[in-house]
Amino acid sequence: MSTQEQKISAVPPAAAPAAPAAPAAQGPNRRVLVVAAIVALAAIGIGGRMWYRSHYYVETDNAYVAGHVTPVSSRIAGVVTKVLIDDNQLVKEGDVIAELDPFDQGVRVEQIQAQIASAKQQVVQADAQIVQVQAQASAAAAQVAQSQAQLVRANQDAERFGQLYNSQMKAVSKSELDAAVAARASAVADVAARKDSTSAAKAQIESAKSARDVAQAQVGVLQVQLKDAQQQLAYNKILAPVSGRIGKRTIEVGQRVQPGQQLTAIVQENVWLTANFKETQLAELKPGQEVKVSVDALPGKELIGKVDSFSPASGAQFALLPADNATGNFTKIVQRVPVKITFKPEDVKALSGRLVPGMSAIAEVSLKSDAAH
Repeated sequence: MSTQEQKISAVPPAAAPAAPAAPAAQGPNRRVLVVAAIVALAAIGIGGRMWYRSHYYVETDNAYVAGHVTPVSSRIAGVVTKVLIDDNQLVKEGDVIAELDPFDQGVRVEQIQAQIASAKQQVVQADAQIVQVQAQASAAAAQVAQSQAQLVRANQDAERFGQLYNSQMKAVSKSELDAAVAARASAVADVAARKDSTSAAKAQIESAKSARDVAQAQVGVLQVQLKDAQQQLAYNKILAPVSGRIGKRTIEVGQRVQPGQQLTAIVQENVWLTANFKETQLAELKPGQEVKVSVDALPGKELIGKVDSFSPASGAQFALLPADNATGNFTKIVQRVPVKITFKPEDVKALSGRLVPGMSAIAEVSLKSDAAH
């Protein structure tokens, strides 16, 4: 082998061309599949929760805490001399809130008391007059008896003288007979006069009794007026009609108040929730069902109440100007019906006055809970 051939054979052969690479995998990325699965599960879970809650729960955010707010006003007109309360103060029923100047009512009481004393004195005088007239009537009755006795004697004398003086016998004189007849006539007249006096005395007795009855009736009327005046005097102390907390205080010392003028308000501790549900949500609601209440002012605190009662009409019916649906451009609107939801007193008390009327809340009624029968 020649040297040139050896060189040629010593050269290594060229590398064969590489085989074409295998095509890349064409399936979806595993991460995308995981995300899609999570989204699908979340959608199913949310949809299932929405379906479950729509079938077993009814909820509204149109709910407000309500309570008894008692206005306090004056029964009489007067000037405020003392104010014994402060803003947001707790008071009990019967506590004195304020006092008015009692001078005018005090004078009225004294005036009526004096009139009563005068009327009672008139009654005493009428009683004394009755006794006096009764004595006069008794004396007149005795005088009638005396006059009647004298009349009997005068009759006898006249008859006797008449028998002694006639056409056959003249035992007495004509003048004596005339005197006897005149005495009899005088006795008759005296008896009639005495009887008239007795009748007059009896009439005076009845008149005196009537005067006494009028005086006694006047005493009764004045005593009623005195009771009213004393009550008006007591109204100078303005009392708390109920127990609760003072709110909206507008009374000040020196202020002149009028009857019926509101001076403050007392909010009682007992509160409840008025939840305005749509009329389409009422089908499954029943008294006694459990209600979960979330109050906006008390985040994180969930109250448990129960359905108490339903309003006898929708809220629109109690509006100042109820809608008139008998028109040509009628549009149907879903109405709201107030539902009263009550709480346990101990739960409300545990909040220490933080749950007050007017607060917004969210009410969720559990349709699975047993209703009260």
